[in-house]
Amino acid sequence: MPLLHRALGGGRPSPRAVDALVAGAVLLVVVVWALVAGRRADEPALRAVLGWALVLVGCGALYFRRRQPVAVAVVTLLTCAVYYPLSAQDGPLMITFALALYTTAAEGRFAAAVALAAVTLLAVGVGEVRQRPGHRQIDDTSLAMLAGWLISLVAVGRAQRTRAAYLHEVEQRALAAEREQEARARQSATEERLRIAREVHDVLGHSISLINVQSGAALHRLGKKPAPEAGLATATEALEAVKATSKDALRELRATLGVLRRAGEATPTTPASSGLALLGDLVGRARSAGLDVRTGVAGAPVPLPPPVDLAAYRIVQESLTNIARHAGARSVDIGLAWGADAVRLRIADDGEGAPEGRPPGSGIRGMAERARALGGELTAENGEGGGFLVDARLPYAVPGESPRQGTR
Repeated sequence: MPLLHRALGGGRPSPRAVDALVAGAVLLVVVVWALVAGRRADEPALRAVLGWALVLVGCGALYFRRRQPVAVAVVTLLTCAVYYPLSAQDGPLMITFALALYTTAAEGRFAAAVALAAVTLLAVGVGEVRQRPGHRQIDDTSLAMLAGWLISLVAVGRAQRTRAAYLHEVEQRALAAEREQEARARQSATEERLRIAREVHDVLGHSISLINVQSGAALHRLGKKPAPEAGLATATEALEAVKATSKDALRELRATLGVLRRAGEATPTTPASSGLALLGDLVGRARSAGLDVRTGVAGAPVPLPPPVDLAAYRIVQESLTNIARHAGARSVDIGLAWGADAVRLRIADDGEGAPEGRPPGSGIRGMAERARALGGELTAENGEGGGFLVDARLPYAVPGESPRQGTR
């Protein structure tokens, strides 16, 4: 019942169910034909029983035609070779061999199918030639038609085999394309997570470092027990600087993480209000932490693509963060040089510099990755006259975009 249920539409039928249905249908056709023709045929009972047995063998062999195509074709051919000379009924048992021959070619046994077709044609031809004049069962025209029939069966089976191989190749290509698309999606998700992590690191690292420096400087001045008015002014100045710094940090953090809270929203190229246009605010916060920051601009400013604008801002921000945390510097020089095809950033301090032999930290590696991702380069090393120097070159055109697409 489950087999019949699947074969009749309760799901896609299995190959064995199809083979069973085909074998049953062929048996039904042969039996009905034989019963109808048997009314006019008169033969001994033994020959009739042998004929029916051959019919059952030939039709039953079709059930195994996919698993053993050559063997089934040989069995059906031998069955027909015995059946037609023995039985008085010229029933359609030849259908079994025709179907088996087609299946042999369709299953990729092309040489065996050609050999079986040739043997069949040769045997029929030799048998007819050896007949006495006037006793032939098949004339020359019928032999030619039989040859065309056998060739057609092999050719159609071969074409079906080619079509099945083509469909399999198309399916494999589709699966490969789907796997590649999934891999690209995972890679894009990983890159986006890294981008967000880098943005969060830059925002929080810079702001918290400045807050720590500002708070430490205020506590240091208050530790000297100044007059109440001076102490209140110091505390007020420090709290205002901390408030401004934390406010900017929260604004940038919300802009960076906003895409994670709204499903279906396109990923922004850059957080809102982050770029060289806010360099003055960035310098102001660094000055409130006690650094003497000087800026210099050479050349005419050029509108930057959002990724380049953000990268330039983050490089300056991360450099100021490292100076405030590690350099022990008093002054910083920030230089922007607008060239023909790139902007150059130089951030130099008068601090202690980096210890010799120490590998660069995550902040410097992040800045270098930003520059390389945009087709630029960044170096970070001790300056010749002391302190530390960050030198970055960022091209105006984003890789993969034309210059016109990259600028605003």
